[in-house]
Amino acid sequence: MNPIQRLWGSFPAFLMARRNVARAKTRSALAIVVILIGVVAIGAIGAGGVAFQESQLDTLGTIGADVQVFAGEDNENGYLTASDVGTIDRVSGTAEIVPLKQENADVLEDGSTAGSATLYGVDEPSELYEAEEGTIPPNWRNGVLVGSTLADRYDLRPGSKVTLSRTTVEDGETVSRTDEYRVKAVLEQAGQADIANPNEAFVLPSDEFDDDVFAQVIVRAEDATTANETAMDIKRTFNGRRQIVGVFERGDVAEQIDEAFRLINLFLVGIGAISLVVAGVSIANVMLMAAIERRQEIGVLRAVGYEQFDIVRIMLAEATLLGVIGSLLGGVITLGVVALINAALLGEPFAYSVAALQYVAGGMVFGVLASLLAGIYPAWRAARERPVEALRG
Repeated sequence: MNPIQRLWGSFPAFLMARRNVARAKTRSALAIVVILIGVVAIGAIGAGGVAFQESQLDTLGTIGADVQVFAGEDNENGYLTASDVGTIDRVSGTAEIVPLKQENADVLEDGSTAGSATLYGVDEPSELYEAEEGTIPPNWRNGVLVGSTLADRYDLRPGSKVTLSRTTVEDGETVSRTDEYRVKAVLEQAGQADIANPNEAFVLPSDEFDDDVFAQVIVRAEDATTANETAMDIKRTFNGRRQIVGVFERGDVAEQIDEAFRLINLFLVGIGAISLVVAGVSIANVMLMAAIERRQEIGVLRAVGYEQFDIVRIMLAEATLLGVIGSLLGGVITLGVVALINAALLGEPFAYSVAALQYVAGGMVFGVLASLLAGIYPAWRAARERPVEALRG
């Protein structure tokens, strides 16, 4: 006797269940297919929802626990001053702040305007951006960083030159200036929700802008709780009856997006679970038919000493075996389907996340449990059959 046969011999109920499943091949195969479909429906819908969420978050960009502070509707200047930035830095405590200046400029080619772009002024651009080509100088005082969309549009690469024309305020007077800059780096493509999205912008050292005009200050908090406390402190410091500064907590947006995706996923998985309920009804029907067909066989078992509990155990073992086979096959097929979804949405077929694998495992467990529950009534009905009546057929 080989090890597998010895293993089956250790569980006589499952050994008899395996023989019964093998004896009614067509009926068993149909039951397994129904379970398989249910497991694939739950796993693929759940894991596919996770892949969709990840792809959408990649598009939106990182939404961390940052606080954006900008001029409020009652701010007479319409911008934040250097004094405001100092106050925000003091109120924020140990949290890092990134003051940001902003203007608009025309891009000149051969002396003519080729288009317009946003200009950002920041002292430490590496706090906000990553370079796709070239490098961001650690202590930069000249040159320009280019967003990826503008780099493609104007064919700009590290070492290229770009001419920008803008109107700015110098010593209290509005002046027009045209400057030529050498490109230091092309920045990585940013998501739509990223702070100070650089895709359609040039980034310059803040010395290139008016000293006392800031469009916004970004406070980089450690977590959502700290961000909320900092936001409240800033509001209390600046705003009384008048709104001198506006404060936007990005962590709140991130929580709302996560909650929306979670509810959508639960709804879709619920639809998939309906297919497993149908599978459970099918299993119950299969087991009921098996109990009727094997009425005399069950009568013989009862006549030779099998108790009602033994009959229940055999019937439940058969239902569980169908569920295990269907769930295992369904799990393998689900992983293949999820790989196709990952390739389409994430560009990487084997980018299985923990959450996606949990949906696949959950579908398989649900498949086995549905099969087990569906076998309870047929098993109970077969066990209650009196041996004499069962032998009469």
